[in-house]
Amino acid sequence: MARRRNSGRNVTGILLLDKPLGLSSNDALQRVKRFYQAAKAGHTGSLDPLATGLLPCCLGDATKFSAFLLDADKRYRVRVHLGVTTTTADAEGEVVETCPVLGVDEVRVWDVLRGFLGGIDQMPPMYSAVKHQGQRLYKLARQGVEVERQTRRIEIFSLDLLSFDLPEIELDVHCSKGTYVRTLAEEIGRELGCGGYVSQLRRTGVGPYAEPAAPFVTLDQVESMSEDETPQRLDALLLPLDSALGHWPAVKLSADAAFYLAQGQAVLIPQAPTEGLVRLYDVSSHFVGVGTILEDGKVQPKRLI
Repeated sequence: MARRRNSGRNVTGILLLDKPLGLSSNDALQRVKRFYQAAKAGHTGSLDPLATGLLPCCLGDATKFSAFLLDADKRYRVRVHLGVTTTTADAEGEVVETCPVLGVDEVRVWDVLRGFLGGIDQMPPMYSAVKHQGQRLYKLARQGVEVERQTRRIEIFSLDLLSFDLPEIELDVHCSKGTYVRTLAEEIGRELGCGGYVSQLRRTGVGPYAEPAAPFVTLDQVESMSEDETPQRLDALLLPLDSALGHWPAVKLSADAAFYLAQGQAVLIPQAPTEGLVRLYDVSSHFVGVGTILEDGKVQPKRLI
């Protein structure tokens, strides 16, 4: 049987979508794909329907590099309602326990926040997309089933108190990939002695992209521009692939080096970095992919367009 080909435009780039409230990440992605009439699309890390904010959508060849954004650090602005614990650690869950918010002041909150900085072990919540024996945990949780989970090592780079208006506090979180902000908020509430849940969550940054500097785009904007008969206006919203990798050194390849890299061979590049990942450009300064520096100093292709 012949393989079915993807239909749609061969459009490539990264859209910094400002996901709206109440929409799943996949639904948001499918709308973007439809508005762009794109042949291929993928997002880089789910946001809960109750969360808003940055959902980078990769179109075309950008999907080949989405893993680098999945692995990137994240930034959030979160409102935590203290004194109430829910089954899901957010406003969607049923109330499990209420507790008076006593003895909680700004000094106490700052003291607790400092205790979460650095590397910590975090237990994935039952209401999460983590799989257990092939099933998503949130599906098991909805059936009333709770299973044993393994803790994961995450890192909290910064954790700042933005506002203090009991029973709610607002926090700015800069964290590693894999961090569950709902769990973090719940643990902060527990340390404060009153419990807590996420009442509002916004992702403000992924890797090199962060508001207000990054050009976030709403679905309404994309839909409105998609009605234009000239797709160039819509395509102008897309960022180039290498914008996600700007924190890595750039390496310019000779024609011969580019040829051998395309064959999967490692090559020696004069004055290249001595370690880590690098961005690769051909003789015309076109981005061609990502390489890694081997112990012998050669550049090994890791992901090419």
